[in-house]
Amino acid sequence: MTRTARIDRETSESKVLVELDLDGTGRADISTGVGFYDHMLNALAKHALLDLHVNTVGDLEIDAHHTVEDTAIGLGQALKQALGDKRGIRRFGDATVPLDEALVHCTVDLSGRPYCVHTGEPEGQVYAIIGGDYAGSLTQHVFETLAFNAAICIHIRVLSGRDPHHIVEAQFKAFARALRDAAEHDPRQPGIPSTKGAL
Repeated sequence: MTRTARIDRETSESKVLVELDLDGTGRADISTGVGFYDHMLNALAKHALLDLHVNTVGDLEIDAHHTVEDTAIGLGQALKQALGDKRGIRRFGDATVPLDEALVHCTVDLSGRPYCVHTGEPEGQVYAIIGGDYAGSLTQHVFETLAFNAAICIHIRVLSGRDPHHIVEAQFKAFARALRDAAEHDPRQPGIPSTKGAL
């Protein structure tokens, strides 16, 4: 079964195309106009072993918010589409990932229920501007948006960190590794991993 998706979404604020293959090799072709966000989505693809194509044209003359948010909406919708009925997956995944002084723990449940718990960023992280146009406050919003649109549960805890770039990047990498584990096929579980029979 092919676990792929294509989302083409257009509003007055942005035009977003996302193509995704859950069973990829980590290939990425990312263009959002927000350089640091491109870097994070490349890291997500690499460490989740997704093949990911993203092309976003947004109203960057205002700021990066709509572009980042709308890309996360498209990515979340693509994840939901590619996961299908979730038959034969592990469902749960977790990872603790360091990046120099930063350390982040992430747990993912591909539950069909959107929820995001995001804690531990140091005071002032939300005000950091990374790469000239990525506000630190966007990171929590990205994961909340992904959780809502993919209908998954994400818990992210920043355990330590000082450098704003490292704090964000460790979060994307931890999420990537947790997602990779959760979405992997479980040879011992051919059905849907839920006592309810549906996710």
